[in-house]
Amino acid sequence: MSLLSIGACRLRHSLLSLVVLAMPALGNPETSVPTVHGLALYDEPALPADFAHFPYVNPDAPKGGSMTQAAVGSSFDSTNPFIIRGTPAAGVSVIYDTLLEGNPDEPFSVYGLLAEGIRLDPDRHWIEFDLRPEARFQDGEPVTAEDVVFSFNLLIEEGNPFYRSYYAEVENVEALDEQTVRFTFRSNESRELPLIVGQLPILPKHYWVERDFTSPTLDRHPGSGPYRIAEVEPGRRIVYARDPDYWGRDLPVNRGRHNIDRRIYDYYRDRDIAWEAFKAGIIDYRTDARAATWAIGYDFPAYHDGLVKRLTVPDGQPATMQAFIYNLRRDKFSDRRVREALALTFDFPWLNANLFYDSYRRTRSYFQNSEMAAEGMPSEAELALLTPHRDSLPPEVFEAALPIDHPDELRERLRHAYELLQAAGYVVEEGRLIHSETGRPLSLEVLLFDTGMERVVQPMLRNMARLGVEGSIRIVDINQYLNRLRNFDFDMVVGQFPQSNNPGNEQREYWTSDYAETPQSRNLMGLARPSVDALVDHLIRADSRAELNTATRALDRVLRWLFITIPHYHSGETRIGLWDKFSYPEPFPEYGFDLAAWWVDAERAAEINQRLHGR
Repeated sequence: MSLLSIGACRLRHSLLSLVVLAMPALGNPETSVPTVHGLALYDEPALPADFAHFPYVNPDAPKGGSMTQAAVGSSFDSTNPFIIRGTPAAGVSVIYDTLLEGNPDEPFSVYGLLAEGIRLDPDRHWIEFDLRPEARFQDGEPVTAEDVVFSFNLLIEEGNPFYRSYYAEVENVEALDEQTVRFTFRSNESRELPLIVGQLPILPKHYWVERDFTSPTLDRHPGSGPYRIAEVEPGRRIVYARDPDYWGRDLPVNRGRHNIDRRIYDYYRDRDIAWEAFKAGIIDYRTDARAATWAIGYDFPAYHDGLVKRLTVPDGQPATMQAFIYNLRRDKFSDRRVREALALTFDFPWLNANLFYDSYRRTRSYFQNSEMAAEGMPSEAELALLTPHRDSLPPEVFEAALPIDHPDELRERLRHAYELLQAAGYVVEEGRLIHSETGRPLSLEVLLFDTGMERVVQPMLRNMARLGVEGSIRIVDINQYLNRLRNFDFDMVVGQFPQSNNPGNEQREYWTSDYAETPQSRNLMGLARPSVDALVDHLIRADSRAELNTATRALDRVLRWLFITIPHYHSGETRIGLWDKFSYPEPFPEYGFDLAAWWVDAERAAEINQRLHGR
């Protein structure tokens, strides 16, 4: 996930460790560390220093055409995606370059983008990058080591709290000369850290140094990436135009990529309107997240005529944990038995059969569909991490097997839920669930900004009502929704926790105490437990694949027995609807979906345009 769109792939690929592919030494002559062209997780990158392009791309892909996508939400008010304030425009990450670029066809390898040479201390106390002298921002100014230092400090000091979490173990960043920058680490315990700093987006110091970085802006500020901001129309659209003078267009990591001339995001208030726009040919590419639409929605003329098609792409990463998230800051959710009881009202078998056309599987693990998911009883290696925290963890962590099985039959689940609520001190009075000591009813409100989730929430609230729980839905516009999240003004929201094949520093922001009260962090539930903090630290310090798997399984086991969310479902694939004017390399890369490798087929685009508009 890109570091710029929190919640998308390059960011969450925590790629670590060292490489020993030697190249002639560049940069700082005082070091004897070899200069390399890329970094890999445990061994060496698959591609040699002289690779011409990523293997899966079409290096001769034609340039041109446009792609229009829908952004669901009322509008945006900022083209700065790095700060807390404002609602950032969709897709703005395309204007920025980073020091290194991931190869979606390898699980844990990155190669030079802004950086042409990399030196990693054998003991992992520091890393140096030699910048490409030809690198330029879109206003023609060169990208220098001072821009890297400025970008790091600016994001840490004034950016979204995520950056302070993600780069917490960086002690210092310094420009050794105009083209060489060194990152020094507080410790060498995090094997991912050398590569995490390679994901840093580089901003132009000369542009931002005299501006207020913390305030939303609609300016078309320059980056150094393959696209420029071309049009800004709040409430309607934002357009990115491919930069024909892009300095890095012929680099091996870019050849055959960034082919589409105009990337357009049109704004729609809800998914239903966006769907109608797609059927009319106004939108020509969409990720189809609604099972009913995918199963029966494509019964319209353009699809039957072959102008529209459906495409499924297997996920190369662990399934994203999407869930209803409790706000643990509220007393009503402080008792784990209450949280477990409410989770039992989520009737996935009914939803899958009646709404989803049996197209989903229930998500259980925070690392679903990977070797990192906890299973059965804890192993000896897991117990070694868990036992020091036995007094502060639920006994089931040690005594009960995973997965947490409950009867598929709703009546049995509700009976168990009622027993849990009784044990937590609740009684039913006149059809309402009341706490016997405080006299307060158990009630909750699910906060949404998308009407599409109503049909998932309503059956759960009906089941809660059978227990005497008072439930409601509040739908607000996206700006109000974000403001309420920042102020933790909610009972329950829908959230996601995307994972990569190599989780690392981002787990701090998901689960640890330092981010429980930090506005706009991913720790929406407000989880603050020293035992979880310690397990996250073990995960980040893992020195091998086996140690990483053990740490994630132990963490997964604890999170699941704490019942901090009500997990939803997943499909194991990405479903795409598109007007058939695009071409793409096949097979798709194994570990990530790369839309940048697509291109527009001019002949098919012209045929579709003729059929739609008669011209």
